[in-house]
Amino acid sequence: MSIKGRIFGTVVGAAGLAAAAGAVGIARQSRIIGKRDAGEKVEFGSLHSPARVVVADDSLDLHVEIDEPQDFGGVAPADGDLTIVFVHGYCLNLDCWHFQRAAYRGEVRTVFFDQRSHGRSARSSEEHSTIEQLGSDLRRVIEDTVPGRCVVVGHSMGGMSVIALAHEHADLFGDKVVGAALVSTTAGGLDPGRILFPVLPLGLGGRFMGRAVRTLTIGHRAVDIARSWGRAVADVITDRYAFGTDPVPAAMVEFVFSMLNATPFAVVAEFYPAFATLDKFDHLEALGRVPTSIICGTEDKITSVGHSRKLHSRIPGSSLLECEGAGHMVLLEHHKEVTAELDDLISLAQGQGTR
Repeated sequence: MSIKGRIFGTVVGAAGLAAAAGAVGIARQSRIIGKRDAGEKVEFGSLHSPARVVVADDSLDLHVEIDEPQDFGGVAPADGDLTIVFVHGYCLNLDCWHFQRAAYRGEVRTVFFDQRSHGRSARSSEEHSTIEQLGSDLRRVIEDTVPGRCVVVGHSMGGMSVIALAHEHADLFGDKVVGAALVSTTAGGLDPGRILFPVLPLGLGGRFMGRAVRTLTIGHRAVDIARSWGRAVADVITDRYAFGTDPVPAAMVEFVFSMLNATPFAVVAEFYPAFATLDKFDHLEALGRVPTSIICGTEDKITSVGHSRKLHSRIPGSSLLECEGAGHMVLLEHHKEVTAELDDLISLAQGQGTR
């Protein structure tokens, strides 16, 4: 049994919001509690809905999928204007939200999309491979898919997208965006070498990483071949850097590796500079206007727990959930705790509109 620490910045405020959520939120939460293991009963990567396209500001096509509650036998909830928008991380795709998608299917309206150059979305130009652009992409997805209010949930680079949205489009928070979750992420001060360990064939890192990326980009096709040839090594690296201290099923490691390996190294290299220059800890004010949950694993080797603790200290009223022993892929590794935290956040966000 894992141990989790949960810290509230403003206990009284959180309790007041929870009370405001009322019986509807409690009823929905009780249904979802019974579904938190639903993802364990279906194959990784098998949960999909009809695709639709959202066009970004630079005319790039983003692949989007929407799960409507009535589509899967659910009863339309009283808070039916609330949508949960999930934003995946670097070198992953929308499938990474497997357990959360399974738990909320039929209960809550959810939106999933592949970030630019990832998954089934179109390939971005290098000049638009920035965190600021990802924030603008998220704004476009919200504009096109959310008729009412929404909660935004971002993992790793997806969390950076949420932070960029809060910085560049602060006017959305408190009105359109009524809640946020930042999972295994940071607003700056990241050692970018750490984030590349699982996607390089040799696990290069440290001060040599930037030079190695520039050199390898020239022969990115050869790197992609090397990544596939070095499968056994890659599995070990994925397990070591994506997960924490507790053993995880081999199928979970394979699932994460398949997403990492599907991302061309040229895309890896194009986004790399964005991590080195990220500096938004002084631009988090908008997140303090809405219920914000910060979630991390204590053994995260990519965005260490210190980043989440700093976010918590800079966002008034935020809550912090630390999952003991979990790594960067805490959303898979400790999925029940993560989903429980998200459900609490949804209830708080629901109450946001009733104050």
